[in-house]
Amino acid sequence: MRLLRAAGTLADGLDPVLLDAERAGWSYAGLRVLRLGAGETRMVRTGEYEAFVLPLAGACTVRVDGLEFELAGRDSVFARVTDFVYVPRDAEVELSTVGGLEVALPMARCANRLEPKYGPAEKVPVEVRGAGPATRQVTNFGVPGIWDHADKLNACELITPDGNWSSYPPHKHDEAGVCEVINEEIYYFRIAGRDGITTSRMGFGMHRTYTVDGTLDENVAVRDGDVFLVPHGYHGPCIAAPGYPMYYLNVLAGPAPERSMAFCDDPTHSWVRDSWADQPLDPRCPVTDHNGRCS
Repeated sequence: MRLLRAAGTLADGLDPVLLDAERAGWSYAGLRVLRLGAGETRMVRTGEYEAFVLPLAGACTVRVDGLEFELAGRDSVFARVTDFVYVPRDAEVELSTVGGLEVALPMARCANRLEPKYGPAEKVPVEVRGAGPATRQVTNFGVPGIWDHADKLNACELITPDGNWSSYPPHKHDEAGVCEVINEEIYYFRIAGRDGITTSRMGFGMHRTYTVDGTLDENVAVRDGDVFLVPHGYHGPCIAAPGYPMYYLNVLAGPAPERSMAFCDDPTHSWVRDSWADQPLDPRCPVTDHNGRCS
């Protein structure tokens, strides 16, 4: 399985990403990223996938199952926490925009059809995780215990200030055991340019995924728009190069009857968590909330 899918390699016409489970080479998790021009309307059929409609840049109207939702969206993933809509499987979803739109649809193949539901930005918890150079922002918009209106789909957003590490210590969720649950996981990266807000291919970051036995050992540079697939193994860190803040959208789904994002650290590096108690938080976090930039 090819794990790094560079920007453009998953494109579908003008849409940046079309990744269903078959194209990924697994069973559950998927991602679409659509790009609509000013005044454009698009119809999306979800088929056997439930999804979130998550604006990356721009605002939109979502119509599904006879309901209409207005999403205020945001100018950039580095500008604000956005509102979103959950849409069910077997649905026809109409997206329309006045000023143009780039929107992510994190997806999961599922069996149960739920009702559409709106998620307001002001109710999305923003968590500051880690400490010192491992300080990062986790935006928990679609995780169990916060958003329980989904069958299989889990999703969250992370912002890593430039020079910092996230997804650290390395962790995995590929066994149904005491501390973890089986999940396929997608990382969708956006990298800010020199202004720290506008996405750009100029910058880069690093990502690592590996197994203890060495059968999987990936250390890759990632740029704006890249996708990385984690079928199994420990993953992390994600490192934002100095000067270039890093965002990624995590999409997780698996066979467990109950949604979970449980994980297990690589025991070699789990001691790092204890060291955070003696380190200050990076004052750049949180980076955003529902009102906009925090600093």
